[in-house]
Amino acid sequence: MVRRYGLRDDQWEKIESLLPGREGTVGVTAKDNRLFVEAVLYRYRAGIPWRDLPERFGDFRVIHTRHTRWSRRGVWKRVFERLAEDPDNEYAMIDSTIVRAHQHAAGAKGGTKRRKPSGAARVA
Repeated sequence: MVRRYGLRDDQWEKIESLLPGREGTVGVTAKDNRLFVEAVLYRYRAGIPWRDLPERFGDFRVIHTRHTRWSRRGVWKRVFERLAEDPDNEYAMIDSTIVRAHQHAAGAKGGTKRRKPSGAARVA
């Protein structure tokens, strides 16, 4: 059964071999790569903060840390490129149309400074 924002089995099969921590590779074997990927998809598609991930995905702090590591290593880029090869995967793609920014993200920190009118504007 595919949960909301989850991956179909055929999509999972396309990206599974790209992911670190899989069985038979060097390093620690990940507990559940698919659940982790679906947690990240859920977070971005729902537009929620990490801390609001449903408990079924596990500790949000661990998920966020792992997501950051994968980002630095280019794992997400490879996953996106693989899934983008199939035109039927548009629902799984993440773009700015579904990533929401918090209302305070629009303003600069500390606000904007007002410019003083120049002396030339007063002379006329």
